[in-house]
Amino acid sequence: MNARAARQLDAFLDMLAAERGAARNTLDAYRRDLSDYIDFLRGKRRDPGDAATGDLRAYLADLDTRGMATATVARRLSALRQFHKFLYVDRHRADDPAAALEGPRLRRSAPGVLSVAEVDRLLATAREGLDDARRPPRERLRAARLHALLETLYATGLRVSELVSLPRSAARARDPFIVIKGKGGRERLAPLTGAAKRALSDYRTLLEAEAPARAEGPFLFPADSDSGHLTRQAFARELKSLGVATGLSAAQVHPHALRHAFASHLLQNGADLRVVQELLGHADIATTQIYTHVLDERMRAMVRDLHPLSDQESES
Repeated sequence: MNARAARQLDAFLDMLAAERGAARNTLDAYRRDLSDYIDFLRGKRRDPGDAATGDLRAYLADLDTRGMATATVARRLSALRQFHKFLYVDRHRADDPAAALEGPRLRRSAPGVLSVAEVDRLLATAREGLDDARRPPRERLRAARLHALLETLYATGLRVSELVSLPRSAARARDPFIVIKGKGGRERLAPLTGAAKRALSDYRTLLEAEAPARAEGPFLFPADSDSGHLTRQAFARELKSLGVATGLSAAQVHPHALRHAFASHLLQNGADLRVVQELLGHADIATTQIYTHVLDERMRAMVRDLHPLSDQESES
């Protein structure tokens, strides 16, 4: 990568961090994708400052030749569009060669969603580990932690990274909401149900009895890890084991499944899409619209049940 291209890429990433609050993982992903594009241009003795629309099309064709998935190509195209729009707006070049590009059409599908009954079964199975007084205290503490994680996740719809890194103060909140710092440092309120607050209280009581030193740390779910809190991977493993014990497929049960269930079940029961967007911490409502299949079903049911002519046969 020549010096000019490196400066342009660094300036673009600085803009994403400063103006959009992009997280480190997001910036790293953009750097990888755009570095690959710049390396491709270098093979043609060009760089982003003088690339033409044909060069961008050749790069996309090269991705296809490499066997990259449609979703990956679409993501790379999005990065190219944003990068070249930045170069144009910031006057690094006089035109935008990516403006005329068209990419692969993606159909966004809703994730597989656990039913209310399946979530109830998961929670009930998690609670069984608490009720068995014969279990060693450490095992009961582990069961209490998993139950508290599940109740909190289903009550709030948090991202798994937000959940495992919750501060200790979240368990002592008097308000029915906790403050979450999400992607890009954006803050939002997340609701806590009575069941979640009780599960957190029970878990903290056991933690303070069995591991008082850990209980005084900054995190709600402390662990022996580099971060000082439970890792996403450890939680995912425990959740999969619980799913199997519940009689569900291991592939069906993962942390995001509870987040998806939170959103879908709210919409099924009449929640507004904009409210769900805020609760999930989505910056763009288009991200939340993968759940519009729920709204479509609800609207069809509403017309069927409430329209005065819905029970009459249509005329041919």
